[in-house]
Amino acid sequence: MGKWTRRAFIGAGVLTGGALVVGVAVRPGNPVDELKGTLAKGEGEELINSWVKIGTDNVVTAIVPHAEMGQGAHTALAQMLADELDADWDKVEIMEAPGIGKFVSADIGREFLAPTLEVPAILEPTVQGSFLKLAQAMNLQITGGSFSIRGTGQRGMRTAGAAAREMLMASAADEWDVPVSEIRTEKSMLIHDKSGKSEPYATFAAAAAEQSLPAKPKLKNPKDFKLMGKPIARKDIPPKVDGSAIFGVDADIPDMKYAAVKAAPVVGATADSIDAATARAMPGVLQILNMGDFVAVIADGYWQAQQALNSVQTKWSATEGDSLDQDAIFARYTAALDDAGTDGGDVETEEGDTGNAFASADIQLEAEYKAPFLAHATMEPMNCTAWLRDGKCDVWTGTQSPLGARSTIADTLGIDMENVTLHNAFLGGGFGRRSEEDAIVMAVRLTKAAGYPVKVIFSREEDTQQDFYRPSAMSRFKAGLDKDGKAVSWDNIHTHLFDPADAPTVPYYNIANHRIRKIDVPMHLRFGPWRSVDHSQQSYFIESFVDEMAHAANKDPYEYRRELLAGSPRHLAVLDGVAEMSDWGRELPEKHGRGIAFVPSFGTIVAEVAEIDMSGPKPRVTKVFCCADPGYAMNPDGFAAQMESSIIYGLTAALYGEISVKNGAVQQSNFHNYKMLRIDESPEIAVKIINGDAKRLGGAGEPGLPPLAPAVTNAVFAATGKRLRELPLAKHKFA
Repeated sequence: MGKWTRRAFIGAGVLTGGALVVGVAVRPGNPVDELKGTLAKGEGEELINSWVKIGTDNVVTAIVPHAEMGQGAHTALAQMLADELDADWDKVEIMEAPGIGKFVSADIGREFLAPTLEVPAILEPTVQGSFLKLAQAMNLQITGGSFSIRGTGQRGMRTAGAAAREMLMASAADEWDVPVSEIRTEKSMLIHDKSGKSEPYATFAAAAAEQSLPAKPKLKNPKDFKLMGKPIARKDIPPKVDGSAIFGVDADIPDMKYAAVKAAPVVGATADSIDAATARAMPGVLQILNMGDFVAVIADGYWQAQQALNSVQTKWSATEGDSLDQDAIFARYTAALDDAGTDGGDVETEEGDTGNAFASADIQLEAEYKAPFLAHATMEPMNCTAWLRDGKCDVWTGTQSPLGARSTIADTLGIDMENVTLHNAFLGGGFGRRSEEDAIVMAVRLTKAAGYPVKVIFSREEDTQQDFYRPSAMSRFKAGLDKDGKAVSWDNIHTHLFDPADAPTVPYYNIANHRIRKIDVPMHLRFGPWRSVDHSQQSYFIESFVDEMAHAANKDPYEYRRELLAGSPRHLAVLDGVAEMSDWGRELPEKHGRGIAFVPSFGTIVAEVAEIDMSGPKPRVTKVFCCADPGYAMNPDGFAAQMESSIIYGLTAALYGEISVKNGAVQQSNFHNYKMLRIDESPEIAVKIINGDAKRLGGAGEPGLPPLAPAVTNAVFAATGKRLRELPLAKHKFA
């Protein structure tokens, strides 16, 4: 990899078009002269590895290498950079970084692989450079896993802002001939109190560009934060309210045509033949294409294309999955679990002698749980606009993985990545769905076949039936309790484990003997990341079974968890926090219930209490209390909004969410049979934030979801005595 220097970590400060640009993690061999040519202002500006720019108007532009899909990452990341820079927030602008290799998510890789690694400043460039090269090799420029703030923000944005501030202070000290220690910064101004001198950052942009770059600039202590930790309004909200925000579906290219698509209803099938006679006679229809794995109609307008596609009769080839239905899929899981028996499967974690501890336990419990396939149901349907011309391809879309998408586009078309330009837009919901590239691949294949720009838009039916689903799963538990109800044995075997590895584990619970195993079972449906990934199933399984243990021990579920968390004060603070919020133990009306669940995930500790009303024709969740410790909430309003969002998303799934299969194909097609939570069904939600460790940040986008389902089903048990071991609630009948 060559020799790494101090300059390698922070990168290059250059003056171009009157703006100071500071990059992060620029590898040696990228000289400043090369960078200058790519940093011109105006449309198509390509900023290589620069995360902060200071213009002659003293406007600070934060270059954010993550997608904005409603989670507030753009604002929070810019907030972290601006605070370290002591920038005037009213004059901070945000720009999403382009999908190029210099903006890979090296800090996310480091947070994932070596979250606690600290090295001396002299070694920092080498270490960071290693993660940079790894991320580049993987085309890892991703928004997901609740990593943006705790990865890029904590290690990247703060570092870039602090570095720029030190460079500006050094420049002012040289010009004013004063010690740098006497200069302070405030709201994008450099100030020397003794002489009364003050100048805006822009005055010293050129001089700062010549400064040596600190390998490890000093970051602020939380007590000195001015923007971090404050409930600052998101900058993406006003344009979304006034309609000026641009989403992928808003792309409008000269001479663009529209495509409606229909993929094979059973994965792996191809279109043997099509009858498009009716469609060809319809107005506005330009082309009808059999692309093998999907059929497309291209027309002057989307509605024309979709109506024509609806009239196309397609004969699809037979597949091995044609005979599968929902019962057959779960029968596979059951058979695999049965075959694994007491010792089969892959051991994920084991401590103590689980078998003997269970056999000698005074109380023995066994239970089996099921969770269904789930779709993402983003409000903006999947879409992509592509234009291939002169060996180059431009793509307009909203993706969680712009660099990975560029690589896929290049491979699909057989061209170099340098000839692919991806214009990323706001995402109308992601939840993991927009890390997939099926719509993008369809669009680039169609523009190649058609010879003009094509916008692909999935119908809601196509969006529902061609998703990359949250996998269904089954889990079996055995637990042994002593005569006092204390847990002495925990044995769990479950189907599948995709991400993250810790989802089925319970290291925070004090159980001396425990073993967790998994088995892999083939699935014919496509699957992919879904908000909180495997925590969404595993936490429902785990926290429901812990509730069963509490009742078997004849103990209060909250108090029982307190015993399991003995010796973990930070965990106990969250559990106690939600109990206090919800006034746990307060008497509820008849046919009402209260349930609790506790799940640390994505670096954030969360406990939730749900209250449910079972007196009506269907269950109604009335209140949800959420206490969370993310280490430090960089934007408390934004963090609370993500907890609320996760709760609503999780409640939708718990009450209604189910993708079922018949004859190999997904049965659900739209919101009439894949229901969403309606506004009149939304519970009252209260969120409490505990800042437990500012040095170790947790995520926000996903950890609020895992406790929700078990809190609700535990509440159902409290109200009715009925234990729900399969989701959703809509599958069950209540007296």
